[in-house]
Amino acid sequence: MRTDQFPSEIRQSVLPEVAGNYSYKCLGCGGRFGIDELLYTCPSCGSVLLIEDTEWERLKNVPGPEWRKIFDYRRMVNNPALRGIYRFHELIGSIIPLEDIISLGEGQTPAIAANERMSDWAGIRFFFKNDGQNPSASFKDRGMASAFSYLNFLIKKRGVRDVLAICASTGDTSASAALYASYLAGNVKSAVLLPRGKVTPQQLGQPLGAGAKVIEIPGVFDDCMKVVEYLSENFSVALMNSKNAWRILGQESYSYEIAQDFDYEVGDLAVVVPIGNAGNITAVMAGFLKLYDLKIIDSLPAILGVQSEHANPVYLYYLEPEAARRQFRPVAVRPSVAQAAMIGNPVSMPRVISLVEKYRKIAGEGAVRVVQTSEQEVMDSMLIANRNGHIACTQGGECLAGIRKAVAEGKVEGNRRAVLDSTAHALKFAVFQEKYFTNSFEPEFEVVPKPELQNMPFQVDLPDSVPNPGKGKLESAEFLQFVKYASGVVAGHLDLKGRGK
Repeated sequence: MRTDQFPSEIRQSVLPEVAGNYSYKCLGCGGRFGIDELLYTCPSCGSVLLIEDTEWERLKNVPGPEWRKIFDYRRMVNNPALRGIYRFHELIGSIIPLEDIISLGEGQTPAIAANERMSDWAGIRFFFKNDGQNPSASFKDRGMASAFSYLNFLIKKRGVRDVLAICASTGDTSASAALYASYLAGNVKSAVLLPRGKVTPQQLGQPLGAGAKVIEIPGVFDDCMKVVEYLSENFSVALMNSKNAWRILGQESYSYEIAQDFDYEVGDLAVVVPIGNAGNITAVMAGFLKLYDLKIIDSLPAILGVQSEHANPVYLYYLEPEAARRQFRPVAVRPSVAQAAMIGNPVSMPRVISLVEKYRKIAGEGAVRVVQTSEQEVMDSMLIANRNGHIACTQGGECLAGIRKAVAEGKVEGNRRAVLDSTAHALKFAVFQEKYFTNSFEPEFEVVPKPELQNMPFQVDLPDSVPNPGKGKLESAEFLQFVKYASGVVAGHLDLKGRGK
């Protein structure tokens, strides 16, 4: 729809203008730093950074209901820069001109209601937000659209060339970073570090296909991350992990979309997020806090973080009820089907601690909870979800197992509505489904297939007396003989009844 067809009172606000004044803010010492160069940690104390608009208060000159109207009308705008996460331009990166925004169709993913059988099984009415429908098939594209848009803005501003974008990954981050870097191929190259043997073939194929330099490192993700951190501190590279605060900014769009999809009535929601490097749960909380501050929403939803017991440092941290006595301790991870969450020392932990405190101060102590699940529960839940119309990945299974446990334990009220983050497409994790169906999980995964959830192809074998089309072209009579025989076998396998019987 063209903007000249909009009501006159909204027309001038639909296409956003460059505004604001952004800076990095350190969560350790409180220092502020300019954004003319990419920073990943505080130059003074080494702590992690957030990005803040120091002119944020100007946005409060627009009433909350007016912001709702602006964002809702932008849904109808065909400007490519506003089709993705930058529909919420003022909240994500208002200093970036629309012509510098890199959007590959990320964001605006659907929230699909669970059927009645699934809701009864989980003990709560819920929706899967299918972020596997992003361009690289994972939620990481939200953050990459922000990080690469800002990188593109810097490149144009400074005339920089031959930038190397680098990241460590369990799979999804590398696929997304390589995809967005390839779009800027004239100026940006990409390299990704992966833990050898711990990335699915589907995920490995994505950065290779996008032309990235793929480097496999012995160990787990945390080991790859240490190497990448060292490189970013000692060499001229653009770090694209969630230590990059622009990534977090883009991932806040997840919260904005949920608010819009539920007509900004989010007080009765429970938003369920898997915790890996802790960037996503950080972004979700930050996004809702911004909406609340601008009175776009009038209450905050509950937040439920979920971790596998094979990688549970955040869960263990919040087991201690007294904040003053909590002490974060990294854990040694064990193999997990929820590979994106298999991180024992999340870099965004300081952000989590800071934002949980702010969130709970407004919405109450129970507004943010963390639960843990078993690997068995993760796999079973993923398969059950996908047998009921979803395309959930293992992290989506982790969220479903988590909300079911939280409701059973009274940590989330069953009269809420839940929104579960299926962070990637099910096809990325087909290898774990195959292991489940063939009962070939390695013992360290601690997954034992349930017969009722296993599924394998049924083979139609032909005796020598029946013509076989697999051996060559058949005459019409021979082909009819084959069809009748094969149909009889299929009908018997499916227990079909003949017409009129």
